[in-house]
Amino acid sequence: MDFQEFLRYVPKLIEAELPAFNAHLKMAPLERLERLKNSNAEDNQPRMASVLMLFYPKNDKAHLVLIVRNSYKGIHSAQIAFPGGKYELEDENFAVTALRETHEEVGVHPDKIEILKPFTELYIPPSNFMVHPFLGISKEELVFVPEPAEVANIIELPLTTFLDDAIVIATNLSTSYADNITVPAFKIEEHIVWGATAMMLSELKEVLKEVLR
Repeated sequence: MDFQEFLRYVPKLIEAELPAFNAHLKMAPLERLERLKNSNAEDNQPRMASVLMLFYPKNDKAHLVLIVRNSYKGIHSAQIAFPGGKYELEDENFAVTALRETHEEVGVHPDKIEILKPFTELYIPPSNFMVHPFLGISKEELVFVPEPAEVANIIELPLTTFLDDAIVIATNLSTSYADNITVPAFKIEEHIVWGATAMMLSELKEVLKEVLR
């Protein structure tokens, strides 16, 4: 989709109702659902984090940026994610966290980004994080500079590809909490996007399809 055409839908995106848990549910591993049902996030005193779902123009087409995290000894090693990270006490709010972490991880200055709206927060039991997603846009072409300590690669996903239902698959994975389980996922290039990021992508996709139809 042309980026200028995408911009015409921004007011509707801002006003759109969020499908929330119903959209998350479609891309949630069954084991994750069981853990969510049997745990109260507030009782676990989760750490807070924010991510940015950032649209921008590339060759005049609307794109969404994702990152490939570095391999490390941790739950989210080598996973596909949105730019983002942990809330710090000096952050004025969760939107500031998303902008700061995006700047740190992929080199895009907050001045180049407009935050449109928050999406539905999502609790991640394995890491005990409550993640606050934000939808944002940049109206200029971006040059990403990945932070080598955290980001292995950048994925620039065309909006048209994201909206194609053919990228939704079921695949077998071994996770931090179960071996050889079947999970819903997005197949983006050679990457498999599952878990929390897929659940947030699911809500974003449902909102976009409703607004763009």
